[in-house]
Amino acid sequence: MKEILREIGMIARALDSISNIEFKEYNLTKGQYLYLVRICENPGIIQEKLAEMIKVDRTTAARAIKKLEMNGFIKKMDDDHNKKIKKLFPTEKGKDVFPVIKRENDHSNSVALAGFSEKEAETIFHLLQRIRKNVEVDWEYVKKGNKRDY
Repeated sequence: MKEILREIGMIARALDSISNIEFKEYNLTKGQYLYLVRICENPGIIQEKLAEMIKVDRTTAARAIKKLEMNGFIKKMDDDHNKKIKKLFPTEKGKDVFPVIKRENDHSNSVALAGFSEKEAETIFHLLQRIRKNVEVDWEYVKKGNKRDY
């Protein structure tokens, strides 16, 4: 078996490192751009759903969200029906940075897929989706406090 997950991890860490360096000038560090993008794409999202989307635990998400809020990128607003629920929205500052993050993402995709045909890129996308769905089963299982057998 090839070290597929090792390759995926190296790609993810390299791109994350690049993004963290490039977004430092906007005071976005340690993957905060991931949260900001999802909030901009899904205004009104709740913290738990955001954490699930990014595949992090609630504590990690809470820390990143707090920093984004403190730095003026997002704001929390009460839900109209349930005051315990806080919805997350981008501020004007967050909306201003969003296109920069999107351009970086588009550029990184172009670089990563350079030399691949459209059909190959589609195949890679579908295969990675299948891998993600397989992994999500274990992620959900372990997240609930269970231990995998291996």
